[in-house]
Amino acid sequence: MGTVAALCRYPVKSMLGETLLSAAVTHAGLAGDRTYAVLDDTGAIGSVKHPRKWGQLLDCRSRLTDDGAVEVELPDGVTLPVGDPDLDMRLSKLLGRHVCVSASAPADSTLERAVPQYEGGVPDVVRATASVDGTGDEITVGNVAAGTFFDFGRVHLVTTSSLAGLRAGYPDSDFDPRRFRPNLVVDTGGGQDFVEDTWVDRRVRVGEALFRVVVPTPRCVVPTLGHDELGADPGVMRAIAREHRIPVFDLGRLACLGVYLDVLEPGTVRLGDSITRQDGP
Repeated sequence: MGTVAALCRYPVKSMLGETLLSAAVTHAGLAGDRTYAVLDDTGAIGSVKHPRKWGQLLDCRSRLTDDGAVEVELPDGVTLPVGDPDLDMRLSKLLGRHVCVSASAPADSTLERAVPQYEGGVPDVVRATASVDGTGDEITVGNVAAGTFFDFGRVHLVTTSSLAGLRAGYPDSDFDPRRFRPNLVVDTGGGQDFVEDTWVDRRVRVGEALFRVVVPTPRCVVPTLGHDELGADPGVMRAIAREHRIPVFDLGRLACLGVYLDVLEPGTVRLGDSITRQDGP
């Protein structure tokens, strides 16, 4: 079905992450992935899905050290470990309000998302609940998956054939996979566009780990933002909304790219590992 072309981990939610040669996969996802998040005093979880409030997090990079600790490189190049009060102070200054890096979310924590204007960017039933917050943006408010900082799936996969198809149709936009913050980029060669849609409900083995493909990944504003040296590109999501709006659960037809996976059997995944189907057609 393809081979692993890139492995990525994001130790602090909504910050830039790190590329890996191999990763241990547990039932909770890639070891060390989204183990921390930035919280403010209202209980909001830092997510660049609300870029006017949290967009500066994408100017920071998080990584695991050799001893398993997490450190954050700030926009000015200063690197500090999670747990250092100076890190919280510097992040508070960057964001303009008091925040802290936390390994757990309060029970009443919230996840805010800016409402995109294009059709298929948010379920209609959710759009109806939107309100304008103090930043002037129209937002919706939800939660993360219980006990985690994941929005939904534990592992996120995109394919090169889907990105190549979008790139061919919209050459003026930048479909670099980093915009979509995947854990796995799978090289599917000359496969069909959005081939990963056909994997839903299948079991697939990647290296030593076994996964179940759960659902296509609805996209939000994040791929349009600047990531590291990649500039902002609002055309990215308009293209996906035009080309690939598909049913997601009972939420209607949403703009999707990639798929979410659940972990059935933990194991190590390495760059170059093959991905193979483990059940019948």
